[in-house]
Amino acid sequence: MQAITLLLAASTATAYTIVEADLLMYKNIDPVVMPGQYKSHLHTFFGSDSVTANTTTSAELQKGCITAYNPNDFSSYWVPTLFTTTSNTYTPVPLNRFSAYYVSIENAEIAIPQNYKSVVGNAAATSQAAVEPLAGIQWFCEGDATETKDLAAFPTKTCSTHLQTLLLFHDCVNPTTLESTYSGTQHWTTTFKPANRCPAGMKRMPQLRFSIRYDLRNALPNGWSGAAPLALACGSSYCSHGDFINGWLPEAAENMLLANDKREFAAVTGPNGGDADAAVCKTAKDKEPTKGTSDYLTSVKMMGKRALGRFDRRFA
Repeated sequence: MQAITLLLAASTATAYTIVEADLLMYKNIDPVVMPGQYKSHLHTFFGSDSVTANTTTSAELQKGCITAYNPNDFSSYWVPTLFTTTSNTYTPVPLNRFSAYYVSIENAEIAIPQNYKSVVGNAAATSQAAVEPLAGIQWFCEGDATETKDLAAFPTKTCSTHLQTLLLFHDCVNPTTLESTYSGTQHWTTTFKPANRCPAGMKRMPQLRFSIRYDLRNALPNGWSGAAPLALACGSSYCSHGDFINGWLPEAAENMLLANDKREFAAVTGPNGGDADAAVCKTAKDKEPTKGTSDYLTSVKMMGKRALGRFDRRFA
């Protein structure tokens, strides 16, 4: 068992910027893990509405209508959908806020490359031991006293405010192949210690961190004590993971590197202006409404019986 230690404390000591984004859609696609297919577990999407099961490039996303509050950020962000599981029904939990933090910018050598995409976390995890340790996955009640539990486990009692989760992405990338990993993951010899702490051939880039707050007050008005009546589309809380396809306009991605004061937030400007010019697109919507599904039970059927074996038994 581990006590929760928030990554937010670390972010206050490093350069960062934040982009908030509204919900775009629920959909059983994952263009990073299962390109071209409609057999994924259900995901919750934020950002550019140009994302489809076949999206592979930044340029595709940059043609879209965006739910992000920075007019230069056409990225696509997604996570497995969180459900309440009372009365044998699976209802998506209302979102309070999705925030994409870009942190440790003072350590970055290059901007996040165009066409870069990544998935972090272990979608098959069923215990803390199987959770990717460097992904920093946590579930906790925002503002409540810390609880002694697995970091990636749901809280065991009702949250007084919001249920919050954190997830940290890679910060090292090969600018040619777009392969990526976490810095400091290689055991360096005493004679080879690169300053950027990345494997050979890789460069440091701004590090993306998801911070998501869910509003449970109406979804679970009676609260809970013990096992939370919650589940992710991939199973238990431990399977939490996140996906990202970079859609930042190239000029804005470069400008992000200017947000390198070690303790201060800085907005990112670009060809479309800055945060003050942001206007969430009110017409953003699923570009393929006749393909795939936004319904949980339908998504389970589309995955097929073999895929169901990956789920917690409550989902069978």
